[in-house]
Amino acid sequence: MAHYQEHPAETPVIKFKDQDFYSLRDHCLSKGQLFEDETFPATASSIGLPLLEDIDIPRLRWRRPGDKDLSSTRPYFILEGASRFDIQQGNAGDCWVLAALGSLTQNPRCLERVLPKDQSFSHGYAGIFHFQFWQCGRWVDLVVDDRLPVLSQKSLEYLFVHPRRHNQEFWPCLLEKAYAKLHGSYSHLHLGHLPDALVDFTGGVVTHADQGSYPSNLVTVVKMAASTGSLMACSTPLGPTGKDQELGNGLVARHAYTVTGAEQIQYRRGWEDVIRLWNPWGKTEWRGRWSDGSPEWQETHDQRKSQLYENKEDGEFWMSCQDFQENFSHLYICNQTPISLDHGNTLHERWSQLTMFKNQEGPWREPEHFSVPQCMEDSNAVVSVTMMPQSLKAEETQIPLTFQVFKVDSQQFQEKLPPTFPSYSRSAAQGTYLANKYNLTGTFHLSPGSYVLVPRTSREAQFLLRIFLKLPDIDRNLNNDFNLQELKASLPENGSQESIFRRYAQQRPDIDATVLQSLLNQEFLKGPPGDTFSLDECRSIVALMDLKVNGRLDQEEFMRLWRRLVECQRVFQKIRKSSGFLLSSDLWKAVEDADFLAGISVSGELLELMTLRYGDSTGRVGFPSLVSFLMRLEAMTKTFRNLSQDGKGLYLTEMQWMTLVMYS
Repeated sequence: MAHYQEHPAETPVIKFKDQDFYSLRDHCLSKGQLFEDETFPATASSIGLPLLEDIDIPRLRWRRPGDKDLSSTRPYFILEGASRFDIQQGNAGDCWVLAALGSLTQNPRCLERVLPKDQSFSHGYAGIFHFQFWQCGRWVDLVVDDRLPVLSQKSLEYLFVHPRRHNQEFWPCLLEKAYAKLHGSYSHLHLGHLPDALVDFTGGVVTHADQGSYPSNLVTVVKMAASTGSLMACSTPLGPTGKDQELGNGLVARHAYTVTGAEQIQYRRGWEDVIRLWNPWGKTEWRGRWSDGSPEWQETHDQRKSQLYENKEDGEFWMSCQDFQENFSHLYICNQTPISLDHGNTLHERWSQLTMFKNQEGPWREPEHFSVPQCMEDSNAVVSVTMMPQSLKAEETQIPLTFQVFKVDSQQFQEKLPPTFPSYSRSAAQGTYLANKYNLTGTFHLSPGSYVLVPRTSREAQFLLRIFLKLPDIDRNLNNDFNLQELKASLPENGSQESIFRRYAQQRPDIDATVLQSLLNQEFLKGPPGDTFSLDECRSIVALMDLKVNGRLDQEEFMRLWRRLVECQRVFQKIRKSSGFLLSSDLWKAVEDADFLAGISVSGELLELMTLRYGDSTGRVGFPSLVSFLMRLEAMTKTFRNLSQDGKGLYLTEMQWMTLVMYS
């Protein structure tokens, strides 16, 4: 049954091959035995013929991480948190899986779903582990034993993903084995598609861009996508030989990379857009501009250099956005709902979702109806089709299904159409398509009206169909005035601000203005998009609270900011009118009521200027504007008092004056 929803409902968990992790582990513990998985045996068949061609089979062994001939040190499932740097690619060409997995480690919430924490090599160890993957609308819980394929030489050599030297952290090896079991063998992971892995790890939908459609504001798009927890990866085109070989510039042809960040770096007399990538091979890195040890890093005077730049052989490197666009053929961003690449502000887009599971027996099926209520400037419809793995044949490398979207008149829309392909008088809607082995995604810009989606496959197939429709920004520009965003009634209880900081910082010690923008708009505001915190306002807030003058807020600085935000919320809720806004003529009340402004007064003349600066054309002030005003008032007053020797005036050099007024 099709249904619309703002957010996907919690999906059921299915036991793969009816194997229950807990009952199997308890049985092994009671018997004092280590688990051996008969459904994915420790034999050459689990590796698969394509990969066996390059393996000396008589030397093939299967060993557990705790075996002494594999390692003399204690094995760990996870040691000090899961990181992309725990992953070292082996002989299988599954960089598409590992690049997606590297991005997954940057989203702790999604990672915990795929990588349950209730397992280790110490407590309750029975040689069995389990992982969860999203498969066609359902989460599948899959168990494996911990026997790994190795080659016996003077010392045992791992065939596939292996732990870092001196690390002995085995979650990547076991997750790769579980994913190989899901697909049938390790060989089925050889040369796959990045978007398939991104979807399997999240249940999201993939937005993509290629060398002909990269957005002009690529840095902004990547930073905003990262702030929403999106997974991001990219790929290089085929090289001269058609194989995944290292090129002269340090990149690898026909290879997948994780996108781990993007920044604007102060360079010479301007700014340089740079993007950060990670190679699953572990060491091979870009050798061009902004690479490790490059002149650009030596010449920059950006105050964040020590935080952004590390010259390590860990597979991670920076490069300019221009070099990225010239060398990478595709960029993939996976999120629970689609995001727009034609502008950077993805935080407040609202989508409805129509979801249905289909078991199609013939080539054509009765079309699915949907309607577009309002005209929009950019792409407003995304169709995602995900095939059940059991519906695919072994020799198929791309999804054996297509679909078309047709516009129909309202009368035709109401009629029950026959199961055969109808002859529509209107042409099919134009869109861009991304086809992989299991997933097919189409993005459209549709005018208001009624539409039908017609899927087609040459044989019986089971698939999940999702139609995402962008919702209009209700009353955003009503009467040419902004719609003031509603303030949440209450904030999380005292003390939880630390967990909020860690969630948005995503294992970093600090946050920048882009992340702060996402945090403030999601934790303080509610309702439809309206008067939200702008990026410029957040940059100003960071500058005001930035005691280290590095363009970022660490946890201590964020705690100081949080206390002021809570106080601003109290003041706003006390003074605001019933319609949800504060009049600029009431700014003096806000100054009087704010505890952190105790002892600070303002003149009527200054208040008149603040009315022009922070109010709209009708004299209304939203919460973000109030925060900016009160915090700037505090900072500028304290700065004057600290610099003035007599409390009446102060003397500043030109450089001191420019620093004060420009960086705040």
